[in-house]
Amino acid sequence: MTSIEMPGQPDPTGEVGSGAAQVLKLSGVTKRFPGVVALDDVSFELKPGTVTALVGENGAGKSTLLKVLGGDYQPDEGEIDLGGKIVRFRTPADAHAAGVRVIAQEPDIVPYTSVAENIYVGSLPQRARWLRTDRLYQQAEADLERFGFNSVLRPTEIGINLTAAQRQLIEIMRTMVADASVVAFDEPTSSLSDHEVNLLFVLIRQLKAEGKAIAYVSHRLAEIFEVADEVVVLRDGKTIAQKPIADVDNASLVRLMVGRDLSQVFDHKKSTTDHTMLEVDHLTSHDVRDISLSVNAGEIVALAGLVGAGRSELAGAIVGDLPVISGSVIVDGVKVHLRQPSNGIRAGLGYAPEDRKRDALFMLRSIRDNASLVILKKLSRLRFINFSAEKTQADEYLSRLRVRTPSYDRLVSTLSGGNQQKAVLARWLAARPKVLILDEPTRGIDVGAKAEIYEIMEGLAADGMAILMISSELPEILGIADRIVVMQNGHLTGELNRAEATEEKILALAMADDLAAERQETK
Repeated sequence: MTSIEMPGQPDPTGEVGSGAAQVLKLSGVTKRFPGVVALDDVSFELKPGTVTALVGENGAGKSTLLKVLGGDYQPDEGEIDLGGKIVRFRTPADAHAAGVRVIAQEPDIVPYTSVAENIYVGSLPQRARWLRTDRLYQQAEADLERFGFNSVLRPTEIGINLTAAQRQLIEIMRTMVADASVVAFDEPTSSLSDHEVNLLFVLIRQLKAEGKAIAYVSHRLAEIFEVADEVVVLRDGKTIAQKPIADVDNASLVRLMVGRDLSQVFDHKKSTTDHTMLEVDHLTSHDVRDISLSVNAGEIVALAGLVGAGRSELAGAIVGDLPVISGSVIVDGVKVHLRQPSNGIRAGLGYAPEDRKRDALFMLRSIRDNASLVILKKLSRLRFINFSAEKTQADEYLSRLRVRTPSYDRLVSTLSGGNQQKAVLARWLAARPKVLILDEPTRGIDVGAKAEIYEIMEGLAADGMAILMISSELPEILGIADRIVVMQNGHLTGELNRAEATEEKILALAMADDLAAERQETK
């Protein structure tokens, strides 16, 4: 679809090429890793002009399956039939040449090159002595406008400056300009605003109308019912069912995913006391201004707002990760001097950031190392760590949170998203903070793992911990929070208690500035 010339590549399927409508069938696909059968005799098909949702709990095998489709992994057993021909993708380049594209949840971006170059990476002329960047930018501008992303991406912007949402849109653009016949989306909306999600759904419907076979992975069941025609359910690496989406509802789909009824995901028990554990007093930073709020011991307070409201920036300022201009943070009656995060930790502040892989976890260290990170000083004497005590304490909390893995010595990168989040929580259980700030604690994890995270949060509150939770999911906020504080444009717009809160009231406060400006314009 793009006019930028691309050197010819061998087609690993022989006769099958990109662009044409094709059926992709998996038959008996099995993939093993040491101690784990990630995929166990998986069979289903993706049909032209059809959106097939792939759902299942974290650890069900969805990520492994997409890596098999994308050529990152090769199956140990089973076959992949593309357009009537058995194919074997030895590399992602083989899958691309055959017209199969997987849009990753966390795309790789070349940091010091432009948006345009990132979009066409791998497709740029390889033998040219120079690249006409003016033509490249013109082509990128035309493609961005054609697909509706020109308002959020500029061809000349440098990759390192891009937000998570913009990086995700670049990955989508790479696939759109490649004219693939089979497209798989892996949690494509996890970083997108509502406006960008709507643009994505328009594109998916366009791909569907063009006869593309589409796989769609998401933990957001509302999206599944909006965009999918069929659904494939995976559980413990096995195919449980492939059904038309019209044949299932929310309850039956959850039951297929987790193997049990999840009749009450939220089982909130009020544990709030009258003792103020966290007090933020007129806090101002570069991103937020004049913020005052409090959280009592045993209370769960949700911080709500739209993307860009300043919620994560406020959390960073509270824990000492971002500089404070004025105002104060008081933990259990003691003012905290937040020059760096270690000051906050010593004062009793715990913080689980939104991007656990980038900001919370050491992906090339073991699960146990990650869980014990903030208690090493307590377990050290004369600069020597008591490794026996470290193992005992870390294993205790990892076991308590039911982190599923053959061994805590394995790299934390081998865990599913839900288990990675539990590893972060195990770290703070071991540290026993007075206040725990959780930024999007259930982002990118399935409904079963979400229920476990909610149970953990309820248990921490019952033990007297004060919890400040940032969430973009309104049902989650309404289900677990004792109070809801709403932000917009870096300041607070209102507060609601549990009894009075509704989705409509939260959204009205989250859009208060925009609504006020709109009313002013109509006068």
